[in-house]
Amino acid sequence: MSGLTRPICEVVLPWNGQMAFCRGWEFGLIVFAWRGKPGAVPPGLATRRQLRMIGLRPNGQGAQALLWFRHRKPYRREEMADLFRVDLAAPVRPLNAARIFALDKAMAARRWCPQCQRDVGYCVPTSYKRCWTCFEANEYAEAC
Repeated sequence: MSGLTRPICEVVLPWNGQMAFCRGWEFGLIVFAWRGKPGAVPPGLATRRQLRMIGLRPNGQGAQALLWFRHRKPYRREEMADLFRVDLAAPVRPLNAARIFALDKAMAARRWCPQCQRDVGYCVPTSYKRCWTCFEANEYAEAC
């Protein structure tokens, strides 16, 4: 069981000088555990998704620490996620008209069937490279 956990150690956090429990070091960064009283993530750090949920982005800062957690899927054993400082994060850039137009154009290209040359109203599967109507018609023709 000792191979499944990381040892708990105490470090001084470089960004605020406070003492905190961690789960060691990896790639030169402090590793915190996802759950657990000793070694849990101190306040002021967040993952990319957590920053996005509160309307922030990392703003070019590098990872300040790592979050260690175990994955449910057996072949993925353990995962590491970057942790960023919330006080250095910046607000998310709003979408402007040009970006909205570009996104609309890209989504329209994904809805276009190259075989029947029409907008089918849903994203064409990349595995078949045609809409379902064309795929079924082709499968029916091959079966007969």
